Amino acid sequence: MTNSVPVRRALLSVSDKDGLKDLGRKLAERGVELLSTGGTAAELRSAGLSVVDVSDVTGFPEMMDGRVKTLHPKIHGALLALRGDAGHMASMEAHGITPINLLVANLYPFEATVAKGAAPDEVVEYIDIGGPAMIRAAAKNHEYVACVVDVEDYGDLLAELDLNRGATTLEFRRRLALEAFSRTAAYDAAVSGWMAAGLEDAAPRRRVFAGDLSREARYGENPHQRRAAFYSDGGRRPSAATARQWQGKPLSHNNIADADAAFECVADLDPAKPACVIVKHANPCGAAARDTALEAYRAAFDCDRTSAFGGIVAFNRPLDGQTAEAVTEIFTEVVIAPQADDDAKAEFARKKNLRLLTTGAMPDPEAPGLQIKSVSGGFLAQEKDTVRIGAGDLKVVTKRAPTDSELRDLLFAWRVAKHVKSNAIVHAKDGATVGIGAGQMSRVDSCRIAALKARDMAETLGLGDSPAAGSAVASDAFFPFPDGLLAAADSGAAAVIQPGGSMRDDEVVAAADGAGLAMVFTGTRHFRH
Repeated sequence: MTNSVPVRRALLSVSDKDGLKDLGRKLAERGVELLSTGGTAAELRSAGLSVVDVSDVTGFPEMMDGRVKTLHPKIHGALLALRGDAGHMASMEAHGITPINLLVANLYPFEATVAKGAAPDEVVEYIDIGGPAMIRAAAKNHEYVACVVDVEDYGDLLAELDLNRGATTLEFRRRLALEAFSRTAAYDAAVSGWMAAGLEDAAPRRRVFAGDLSREARYGENPHQRRAAFYSDGGRRPSAATARQWQGKPLSHNNIADADAAFECVADLDPAKPACVIVKHANPCGAAARDTALEAYRAAFDCDRTSAFGGIVAFNRPLDGQTAEAVTEIFTEVVIAPQADDDAKAEFARKKNLRLLTTGAMPDPEAPGLQIKSVSGGFLAQEKDTVRIGAGDLKVVTKRAPTDSELRDLLFAWRVAKHVKSNAIVHAKDGATVGIGAGQMSRVDSCRIAALKARDMAETLGLGDSPAAGSAVASDAFFPFPDGLLAAADSGAAAVIQPGGSMRDDEVVAAADGAGLAMVFTGTRHFRH
């Protein structure tokens, strides 16, 4: 393969005009002839540069509102011809085709057009055809052609030309080709995803995903998993993916996963009150809603102080200095919130290993989306669990109906349970969790763990009784037997919320009545694997 290829003729055709004038000027200074189209040519000429119109090369004007301008043999032949092939060179000479050694192209902003909610007719006009065709041609022929698709690579291109006396090396062109094919693949993924959504096709024959590198991680879940990175899908949902990091070392694989879990959980709580969720290893270990963020944090912390150490803390309100001071009393990995004032930032800055993330806003827990999970041989795709249950959706199945305060705690516990790994049992009292059992093979074991957590905190806080006494209990799925329900009752629970639907519902309801519990069915389960 050819190594060094001088750049003598470049075609520039870009939607993103950032850095274009400077790039064009520096290419011209190096003696490169500039070819261009439409708005790109006008932008270059406004900088006083000499530009050859593609229409002058092809002999055809741009037509059909710009849909057809570069789809021509004199362009694609100039990009695709193998310079070392005598037949290709003879064809170029016979048809008056001059080689192009550099393509600088980026695509119509399709993803941004979709994100702003444009109508379908407008979105279709932003499906680029000529751009991807040129990019793929240049990238395929990277033995002879350099293809730049990202503004971020302009500096590298100029440095490469300076280092190699106006030429590019094969290694550099290969790297650019990788970026080029990745970009067109991502672009096509965005188009196909948009069309599938428009058709409401939940299982299209082919499902394509793409992402832009957001940050590299030092390693994955464990240090020996050396290859790890986070890729953004370009969505604007406020999240750990879109957050600004104010301080601390780079986020790890586990930090990002746990920050996402914590922020999504706190977003699912009632937005009318300040709330806090503390997550450890993807599971909430404390959640609370109070009159202030500080009070919410303290109540969440008092659910399980041991597990909160080294955890991820999420808020649904901007943070102040007093709240930040409380959070920093123990080691905390990450804090994520919509905003943080200067006092909070200063307080967090005292802890160099703590990462502070601000998102600018809270995500909509009912917004639709797609969840992806890799498995051996492929991946699973499903719509997000966005179902939210209100008081009007509940069916009272016991002789005793829940009181108003029990009903509030039942709904709070239910929203938290949705974010706890199955089998999930959540005790809540006065708008705060007081015991959580997560990720057990047996629902009875989750009930026992939740009760144990509550008893442990009673001892830690110097309480006479377990905080689970008089609590509301949420179970993410039905109780298949009365034993789990009775374990919750034994811990002091007064009310239960569960989906119902077991073959033994009658036995479970009878057991609840026998224990004096109030129980409601939701008709919806919230498994989380």
